[in-house]
Amino acid sequence: MSRIAQPFDSRQWSLIASASAQAAVKVAMVLVALPLAGCGAGGFSLEQAEVDRTILTSSTPASASPIDQDRASDQTTIRNAVSSADIQELGGQAVPWANSDTGSRGSITELAESRDNGQLCRRFTASRESFDGVALFKGEVCLAGAGAWRMQDFKAL
Repeated sequence: MSRIAQPFDSRQWSLIASASAQAAVKVAMVLVALPLAGCGAGGFSLEQAEVDRTILTSSTPASASPIDQDRASDQTTIRNAVSSADIQELGGQAVPWANSDTGSRGSITELAESRDNGQLCRRFTASRESFDGVALFKGEVCLAGAGAWRMQDFKAL
């Protein structure tokens, strides 16, 4: 009888299994080798990449930094605390202040009132505790007009 017409023999399973395993290994090797060959055969290179000039970017104008805005807000809060303090009742005690907008706080000391050329002014020393550290300031506020106080001097020590 010819080989084609022979009945199936169960001993042939091992032969079929080993042949299909060998074929699977060969297919896997080809699948791994093809992408690697593409990389080694002059694929993408950063040296050859060009800048995409079609992408346009721009910048925004510089505005006041948040730290400068926080200090200005704290300065206003300190001015309000100095102008509203009752110096006679304080008797040399510190005046606490806090700014809920910035989270800063501190105290005002050495608060003294004087009249310069008929203008009422208050000199003070203020501490400021904030996320960026602790600082000490000297300042002066003066009564401008219509009951409004204006910061004349405010500088870090």
